[in-house]
Amino acid sequence: QLQLVESGGGSVQPGGSLRLSCAASGSALENFAIGWFRQAPGKEREGISCISSRGGSTRYVDSVKGRFTISRDNAKKMVYLQMNSPKPEDTAVYYCAAGPVWPTMSRDDYVYWGQGTQVTVSS
Repeated sequence: QLQLVESGGGSVQPGGSLRLSCAASGSALENFAIGWFRQAPGKEREGISCISSRGGSTRYVDSVKGRFTISRDNAKKMVYLQMNSPKPEDTAVYYCAAGPVWPTMSRDDYVYWGQGTQVTVSS
């Protein structure tokens, strides 16, 4: 019904910036809430940001609030995560996910997942 593919990951210096993209195909993207998750080696996958189906509501965990920005363009079937002033602790594989629910930070609330893209923050 919906396929998601992340891109834009790579290496970035602390204080720099990086923009992750999530391209959707299949079902209309506007029917889904979207979440961004990340997983560092040896740690559980955690939700960091989410956005409602039309983009009217966004949420962030405290660790990224003020530095990361989630956005979406349903006409282009794209979702973005702008990462400003990244820190070494932001190093992880980042995933986008979609589900027919109000946006939350819980993995259990999402149905479709991308394959992930690696982000490495180092000097």
